[in-house]
Amino acid sequence: MNALTTRVQALQALFRHVESTRMAGVPVLNRALCVEAVGFEPVAGEPGEAPAAVGVLLTPWFMNLFWLPLQPEATEAGVGRVRLRRIGDTSFEFIGGHEPGFGAYEACSLASPMFDFADQDQARATARAVLAELRPAAPPVSKGRRGFLFGRSTAEAAGKAEGRRVHP
Repeated sequence: MNALTTRVQALQALFRHVESTRMAGVPVLNRALCVEAVGFEPVAGEPGEAPAAVGVLLTPWFMNLFWLPLQPEATEAGVGRVRLRRIGDTSFEFIGGHEPGFGAYEACSLASPMFDFADQDQARATARAVLAELRPAAPPVSKGRRGFLFGRSTAEAAGKAEGRRVHP
């Protein structure tokens, strides 16, 4: 198991524990939702900074953009500290947090409380849409010279030459 998978699973386990202990009985919980990590991918931090990943954490009480160091950081020095981080073309204010046994992380609130979401699928779709807006699009597929002239991609041109249809 790689570091990203291990950390994301630990993050989900941590917040499931928080839900069943510290948040138990708190009236801001949307019972139609559960803890889920969505779309975590590695990102480049500032020079000299430890490797990290960014994604969205859904819980029954919040949806946050998370900056997650891939190695647990024992220090609590960043707790409560606001840090401006650039994700894609947008800058966000992240607030440092720390949990014993888990380590440091940074979070940026996207929604709280979560009563505007009817179910987990709707919350997940919103999280994915946010991440799609923040992440750069994949580079365009090369059309090649013939594709450029005839307005189709290289894959489409190859498919037509072989007599099959290729969907973009």
